[in-house]
Amino acid sequence: MSDLRDKCAIVGVGKTKQGKMPGVSSLMLSVEAFKRAIDDAGLKKGDIDGLLTMPGTSSPEASLNYLRVGEALGIDPKFTGSMTMGGGTAGALVQMAVMAIEAGHATTVACVFGDAAKTGGSRFNRASGWGDSWGIWGMYGAAANSAIAASRHMALYGTTSRQLGEVAVACRRHASMNPDAVMRDPITIEDHQNSRWIVEPFHLLDCCLISDGGVCIIVTSKERAKDMAKPVVTISGMGQAYTTRNMEREDWWYVPHQKEALGRAFKMAGMAPKDIDVAQLYDNFTMSVLLWLEHAGFCGVGEAGSFVEGGRIQLGGELPVNTAGGNLSESYMEGWLHIVEGVRQMRGECDARQVKGAEVCLVTGRGMTLNCSNAMILRAA
Repeated sequence: MSDLRDKCAIVGVGKTKQGKMPGVSSLMLSVEAFKRAIDDAGLKKGDIDGLLTMPGTSSPEASLNYLRVGEALGIDPKFTGSMTMGGGTAGALVQMAVMAIEAGHATTVACVFGDAAKTGGSRFNRASGWGDSWGIWGMYGAAANSAIAASRHMALYGTTSRQLGEVAVACRRHASMNPDAVMRDPITIEDHQNSRWIVEPFHLLDCCLISDGGVCIIVTSKERAKDMAKPVVTISGMGQAYTTRNMEREDWWYVPHQKEALGRAFKMAGMAPKDIDVAQLYDNFTMSVLLWLEHAGFCGVGEAGSFVEGGRIQLGGELPVNTAGGNLSESYMEGWLHIVEGVRQMRGECDARQVKGAEVCLVTGRGMTLNCSNAMILRAA
């Protein structure tokens, strides 16, 4: 897949207001995000000939798919489809858009997501696993899955809850500079430590938000991108990796396939960790960021806890992470907003939270029962 390097670009990003919005449906949010994205790109609705969607979680719209979104938008795409892979969906759809464009199936693809999870009552607390549910072992929800990873990392490497708190504090500091973030009040390590338990060793401030909102990302070829309204942001590297096995694997908790996805993205881009200026790392929980840092090679196995200390992942630090606030503080759009922030950092549009001179951004996603992962490297062309 190395021949896909820098062939396509993200030319439009759009997001709605985030948070709790009673009376606004997932479909309405999808349409609004689409409109904002085509405006951002300087495109018209008729320029879009590819449509990829992710159904939201909220009832009664959980079946919202490309057909209903396309109908609402009034477009008849040449290439379309829907995919549900949790927090791994956004990156996978953008990568699918690249492949569709390069294969000649479409010229300009809109990837769209809308969800009213907050007002729809989604709690993401169903029993984990498939087939024989893990619910009989007390495995309810994503927090329980990732708590196992955090507990194991702590037991093996001495990682502490206060080090997890460094991630939460960094994300909240960045969100405080983001006027669109849901949670903007700064927090301290002590605030993190004093927040209530969710699933030990996770406190409330280790866990992502639940939000209403919509996001749209538009992909086209690099050549077409040169005629768009905003600076070109190319997709230099892409990688995906999956496992269909879970607790029967002794190393399942460490999600080693994430390292494979990252390795494929770095290889395609011809880059290494030292080339990354800013990272948007999928953070359904604080522990997720520590694992991404190790898998990407920013530090060694077991070293991420100490790596995040001292402001290293904050703005002004060695590797600014989740500069809009991430899932933990900006909003929980299942990873879609990580891509939006990556694009805006590459364009230099982030005002107070802009990473000075940033030219390369790493974006990651993960989802389902920790089974799927993907990574992209975005570059300011």
